[in-house]
Amino acid sequence: MNHEIEKAVGTNIRALREKAKMTQDELSAKMQVEGCDITRSALAKIEVGQRHLYPDEIIVIKEILKVSFDDIFKLK
Repeated sequence: MNHEIEKAVGTNIRALREKAKMTQDELSAKMQVEGCDITRSALAKIEVGQRHLYPDEIIVIKEILKVSFDDIFKLK
């Protein structure tokens, strides 16, 4: 994996989460309700590009934050 891409995607997720006025705790809790076994700590690592994202996590984040895949994967 390209670390710069992972970092950019993580930055996008953080910005989208903050735009939705949601904390890492809130997003991870909502993801858990949807069946993704993720902790706040894991979400924090995703946001800084230190942890890979799984496809099911990407889909659930997209649905919870009500954003598009383009919003998540936008490379600046």
